[in-house]
Amino acid sequence: MLAFVPSDAVLLLAQGALVAAPAPRVPRELARLRGTGWAWILPISLGATVGLIALVPRSADLYAWLAFLACPPLAAWALARGRAEPRRAAPAAALAAAALALAWADQDHLPGQAAALALTALSTVPLAFGLARLAPPWALRAGILVMAALDALLVFGQTLQAPNATLNAAVPAVGLPRLQLVEFGTAIMGYGDLFIAAVLGAVLAAEARRNRQVAALLVVLLAGLWDLLFLVRSDLPATVPVALALILLELYKRERRPSSSASTSPVSLSAARSS
Repeated sequence: MLAFVPSDAVLLLAQGALVAAPAPRVPRELARLRGTGWAWILPISLGATVGLIALVPRSADLYAWLAFLACPPLAAWALARGRAEPRRAAPAAALAAAALALAWADQDHLPGQAAALALTALSTVPLAFGLARLAPPWALRAGILVMAALDALLVFGQTLQAPNATLNAAVPAVGLPRLQLVEFGTAIMGYGDLFIAAVLGAVLAAEARRNRQVAALLVVLLAGLWDLLFLVRSDLPATVPVALALILLELYKRERRPSSSASTSPVSLSAARSS
């Protein structure tokens, strides 16, 4: 069994990679439903899942089935970049099918776990960019912060552990892989921990920022520092580093804005006078 540190490093790299994931095509019709309320999907998806499983533990099986059925086609969509042309869609579908077969046949070893990780992580990308089509960036930024705060409150308040254990143990059927979480070696991360990273990437893409790779590295760095708390705790909210990265990126953007406007305004004025 792979030791915890390299196992955790793989999951953190996957989380960071989702911030820089290429944008797939999503249905333009989603823009007709655009509204700020969609951003509440982020914290509600976490709170509703925890509450429902706490009240009805058997509902975890439904989440397991939903992930098993939805993750492979969503991963294929991400691999094809949302394009339906056969030359893109067919290889993407074949790769997703092969990954599912490997995840199914080799669940207890690293190759099978890596295949399941790829399917689950890639499935978050179309969902995140679809959500970015539905909600404005500022609302999604708020949703990321609220989701991370709720996650931290539930984890440190010892409220999340029991429902999360039930969800992690659920299987669609005996022998089928669990895609509602990611497990690599001795480290585990929830679906929401990957989804929030993909949403951050979608927000940055919607704002046409060119520093998504820098943001991805920042997420990995902050997550690595955050996970030093595993020295004193057995569980941590993995959404928090993503929220911290968002805060730092916003502070950096605001710090640059006055200086850039101050440096360009004299040039503009001089050009106007000369004309």
